Order: sequence, then C-alpha cells, then structure tokens
Amino acid sequence: MQTLEGGRIGQVFREKDKVYRPKGFWSDAVHQLLLHLHEVGFTGAPYPIGFDDQGNEIVSYVKGDVYNYPLVGNIATEQALTSAATLLRCFHDATLSFINSSQTADLQWMLPSRNVNEVICHGDFAPYNVALIDKQTVAIFDFDTAHPAPRVWDVAYAIYCWSPFKTDPFDALGDINSQSQRAKMFCDAYQLDEPDRKRLVQVMIERIRTLVDYMQSEAKKNNTAFVENINDGHHLAYLKDIRYLQDNEQLITAVLCD
Repeated sequence: MQTLEGGRIGQVFREKDKVYRPKGFWSDAVHQLLLHLHEVGFTGAPYPIGFDDQGNEIVSYVKGDVYNYPLVGNIATEQALTSAATLLRCFHDATLSFINSSQTADLQWMLPSRNVNEVICHGDFAPYNVALIDKQTVAIFDFDTAHPAPRVWDVAYAIYCWSPFKTDPFDALGDINSQSQRAKMFCDAYQLDEPDRKRLVQVMIERIRTLVDYMQSEAKKNNTAFVENINDGHHLAYLKDIRYLQDNEQLITAVLCD
C-alpha cells in the first residue's frame, strides 16, 4: 500500500483505486452523504466503498493533483480559485435533497450542527482538500468534518483559506488588497448574495474562533493530534488571523460588495 500525505500522517493508505482511512463515529453519516452525492450526479467526491475489520473506512481514490500551503503553481491561479468556488456551490446544491430527507435526522457528525441546517457543509474546504486537473479544481476529499450548517458557514472558511487571509509568511499569498480581490472572485463564482457578503468577515471570525475552541477542547480530552497542534502554537496563528480580519474588515467588505 502507498501511504498518502495529509493531516493523518501514516494513517491513510492507497491500494490501487481504494483509499483506507481511520473510521470515526461520524463515518457512517459521511458515507451516506457520499452515496447521495453520486446518486444525484455529483461525482466530484470519493465514492463510499465500505469498511474493513481493521477500523478503516474505504473510499474511492480521487484522481488529480493535490497541493498544500504555500500556494504556488496551479493551485494559486484564478482558475483554480473560481472553479473551487463553483465546485463548492455544486456540492452544497447537491446536499439540499439529502438534508431535507428523513434519513438525516439521526445521523452523527464530527462537528455539531449549526442553528440553521441549510446544507451539508464540507467543514474544511481548503486548498489541501481538493484535486486539480491542470488549473481546474475538479474534486473534493476528506469529508470528516462535514456537518449541517448554513452555506455561508462553509463559504466563510473556504474564503479564509483560499484568499488566503493568513498572517503566517508560509501560508500567506499577496497583500490584503489582492487577498480581498481573490475573496470577491470566490464570492462571484459561488454567487453569494449581498447580505452574506456584508457579514462574511464576521462569519469568518466566528468560524475561526469556533475552530480554536474545538482544538482546545479536544486537547483537554488528550486527543493527541490536537495536543500537538496546541503545543506547536497553531491556535495562536488562528488568533492572529482573527485580529488581521478585524483590522481589515471594512476594506474587505467594501471589495466584496463592490
């Protein structure tokens, strides 16, 4: 088997066209979601194959090029950005019939549902969780953090990651002006309405704060991955990004609504 790189180092493997990943209590819900996506014609996601007796879920391998920060090459292009936004919109639309069906009422997700269950959000729609063919974003993977929530909850985090509104030099791309323009391109391609654009920065801030709270909560439960994240200061980087968004909220919002 081939070990795949990513957030779960040494735990994700590929064998031909199958990917083996650790199963969580949320995996049954995710597999129902993935099956629904394919049934309604959305093929830009893994197909759920099942589970083995070693504690793994099995999904189909998503073909394409994968990237991570820093954003260089095809992943940094406007085409990758806008096609990612279009793909996210198509994904959200494909979940509407799923979230409105009776089968979703008792499903367990990794993250708690938000107050308004408008769509199923991916939860981590970042450049490291998509596949590209040349400059076109064609597929999404790693649905562990999928959960019911408003569209803007997912869009806000996606724009934070794709603009990206990050202060760490390793993760940053351009300056606040170019980042805001990238955010607008994402909004335009997604067709986000003006009311959501006006509150987008505040939703980004809330989304990042929720992430930090979750990291700290899991670390207190001795979740090894999050203990390491806290020890490495990942939460401090997120808090710095929140201040960056607060300082530039007026400028970003003006560009988004122009």
